[in-house]
Amino acid sequence: MLEFVVGALSPLNLLLALLGVAAGTIIGSIPGLTATMAVAVLVPLTFTMSPDSALILMGAIYTGAIYGGAYAAILLNTPGTPSAIATTFDGYPMAKRGDGDLAVSVACISSVIGGLVGALALLLLAPPLAEAALAFGPVEYFWLAVFGLSLIAALSTGDFLKGVIGACFGLLLAMIGISETSAEVRFTFGSNVLLGGVETVSALIGLYCIPVLIDLVATPDRHLKAPEQTRGFRLPEAVGLLLKNKINVMRSSVVGTMVGALPGAGGSIAGLVAYSEARRTNKGKPPYGEGNPGGIVATESANNATVGGGFIPTLVLGIPGTPPDAVILGALLVQGVRTGPSLFADGASIVYTFIFGLLLATILMLPVGLMIGRFAYGAIVRAPKAALVPVVAFMTVIGTFAIRNSLSDIAIMIILGVIGWVAGKRGFSVSPIVLGLILGRIAEQGFVQSWTIGDAIGNLWGQFFGRPLSMAIIALTLLTFFYPFLPRLKQIFSRGTDRPVNQRERSPTPAVVRDLIALLIAGGIALLALQQSAGLNPEAAVFPETIAMAMAVLVLMALLRLAVTRHVNEVAVEGSWLRMIALPAVMLGAVFAFPALGFAATAVLLGLALTVIAQHDRYSPKSWAILLVSVTGVIVACTLLFSEVLSVPLP
Repeated sequence: MLEFVVGALSPLNLLLALLGVAAGTIIGSIPGLTATMAVAVLVPLTFTMSPDSALILMGAIYTGAIYGGAYAAILLNTPGTPSAIATTFDGYPMAKRGDGDLAVSVACISSVIGGLVGALALLLLAPPLAEAALAFGPVEYFWLAVFGLSLIAALSTGDFLKGVIGACFGLLLAMIGISETSAEVRFTFGSNVLLGGVETVSALIGLYCIPVLIDLVATPDRHLKAPEQTRGFRLPEAVGLLLKNKINVMRSSVVGTMVGALPGAGGSIAGLVAYSEARRTNKGKPPYGEGNPGGIVATESANNATVGGGFIPTLVLGIPGTPPDAVILGALLVQGVRTGPSLFADGASIVYTFIFGLLLATILMLPVGLMIGRFAYGAIVRAPKAALVPVVAFMTVIGTFAIRNSLSDIAIMIILGVIGWVAGKRGFSVSPIVLGLILGRIAEQGFVQSWTIGDAIGNLWGQFFGRPLSMAIIALTLLTFFYPFLPRLKQIFSRGTDRPVNQRERSPTPAVVRDLIALLIAGGIALLALQQSAGLNPEAAVFPETIAMAMAVLVLMALLRLAVTRHVNEVAVEGSWLRMIALPAVMLGAVFAFPALGFAATAVLLGLALTVIAQHDRYSPKSWAILLVSVTGVIVACTLLFSEVLSVPLP
């Protein structure tokens, strides 16, 4: 083993690990540029390298990109990568109260610990974990997706019914386009734009980032509270929080490794499962979802552990564990490296040098991540709103376009963002919608395949509920689902107590009417989905029909509750309506202007328009000139980066 350690520590491999982590972290921090894209863009650089050096570079890029997604999640409430979804739940509330620097440091240390656990599992436990992954069949993947959806109960404690309705809406969004199980077209309403479905990452950007931008331009308040004095990396506090969450970080790292070893699962599911378990066992304050550092610890340690975990089936079985692993597997095949059980024996020098290189890259992520995170936090905190809004809006646009080179995806992203903003004001949390969208295809594929097998063998019940592994996941799902309601149930059923169940106040009639309209729209969507499913073949229709019927029933329950209690959960709208409407309108206008004016010219005009919309203070002509030149310079530089360096074919 010593020669492999020495090989990983060669000057070239050290440099590649350092550059890979830095490049991956920067790319992953940009909304829309996922870890898969970060690896894919830089793969051509590896074709002239030796296989072990190529693997070290790609592994470093991968692990850096997974961590980089935490920056946008914490500072902008937008997951830079899908694996950072749950980081937004507590990271952004921490940043809003002035602890964004601490949140970034906690995320970095947690990512390093999770990455080390995953890499050590790859080194020591690869063959047995790969065999365990093969025990997961379609029904286990279905129940794993349901397990992830059980987090809705924890995320929707304010209004559980609306949370589940939102999750059903997200599941229906995931079914738009061509069915993966039957290749039948669904819910496109004759539009070619929707044939490719709703792209997940662009939808995440819209649902999380656009509402933040709309609220930013509405009022003159700063985006984040600036600290009164420079506090550095706040490492002692971050280390103290990690020690306090030592069980959380180890449990989440193990969860991330195991989920990463399941082919096709990925960091988003790992982060959600780890967050769900951490929230279920939490006894401290503040509650999860309101800025508890434990939420960041769970998510970031889990999603970085999937890096090492995902390499287990990739290298041992030749089956990619995650999408970036598929890109890396393709690069290895180009170099003539054949993965499989014999690789660890015949190609030991390649595999073990890479594993030690991955451990090295993970360790290097600590100083690199802390420095880049410190810079990102300082830049966003100090940036004036009139500069922050146009730059972030531009990054959402170009990041969305870069995923599939589609202007239609940008329009869908903006429209979903407006829907997310409206839904949030009406008490429908965006997170359940995102959960449904992320887990929808995995749940449907597992459900339909299991349903087909069970129907063929004449034992549907046994197929879904007769396998020991499935029963274990179901038990965990029920425990996670009902755990948030235990305090309420204890209050209701406890005897000999004088504490009455809290009575909800009746809301004003206008608020009740607004809620009624929102619920009727949700019911209309469910009925429309049922009507559209009627003409599909059984395989394509069974899952959307099930979800649509459940959504319709939930809407009826919500309407009945509204009629009885007349209580409404909503968020007050504050600020200028004109500015709030102008932001998405200008962004949509830019989508139509791109083909006519070109990307660069339209992007500059978009940035300048949004600068005016976001500016509330009076500026001197000199200050205006500096502001507009700065925004223009950043947009032009980013456009050149995407077109010339990342080779994105801009219109």
